[in-house]
Amino acid sequence: MSLEALDAALVECRACPRLVAWREKIAAEKRAAYRDETYWGRPVPGFGPVDAKLLIVGLAPAAHGGNRTGRMFTGDRSGDVLYAALHAVGLANQPTSTHIGDGLALHGTRITAPVHCAPPDNKPTPSEFKRCRPYLVQELKLFGDIKVVIVLGKIAFDAFLTAYQEKGGVVPKPRPKFGHGVAVDLPGGPRLICSYHPSQQNTFTGKLTRPMFQDIFDQAKAALSE
Repeated sequence: MSLEALDAALVECRACPRLVAWREKIAAEKRAAYRDETYWGRPVPGFGPVDAKLLIVGLAPAAHGGNRTGRMFTGDRSGDVLYAALHAVGLANQPTSTHIGDGLALHGTRITAPVHCAPPDNKPTPSEFKRCRPYLVQELKLFGDIKVVIVLGKIAFDAFLTAYQEKGGVVPKPRPKFGHGVAVDLPGGPRLICSYHPSQQNTFTGKLTRPMFQDIFDQAKAALSE
């Protein structure tokens, strides 16, 4: 399956009734600030070129971010932090991502998630992770030359390792533990770098500062250059 075919199949997915109902409800009701916009209201595919060497794994689209714009980490506060960090190390051509068609391009970087529909309260269920996992597994197969993976949060860390094993990758024993700034070289595979998620909950409370987050991307850029 090509990347284009994978993304096309993903966008048409209706496998999770709860997520379908929620994403479409949000798209119909809208937030007042976006009442004149047409929401995407569908699964949000990954974003980035087919020759990517860096893979960033988030959690799921935000209800009024990716679910509105149709692009990962676009139109929300988490995306503001993420794309500024990518731009600072030369992996994005601009520091902001507001809407499809804003001119944003990523350099050697792909952004994806283990769940592609916006979930209520930002919390997918275990069964929803399981139903969506084949898309991430196939994505990992298509991007077989990935050198570095950044996981944003403990949930993304666990979901990535599960999908990585399912696609045939080897996970060290004992299993690595998540922690901000922790880096693990997967046997015969990419370097895995862990970060807290750049959610408002983490950035507003100071659990994740801009310098802490930027350090993750400095590490990734250095690993890509090795």
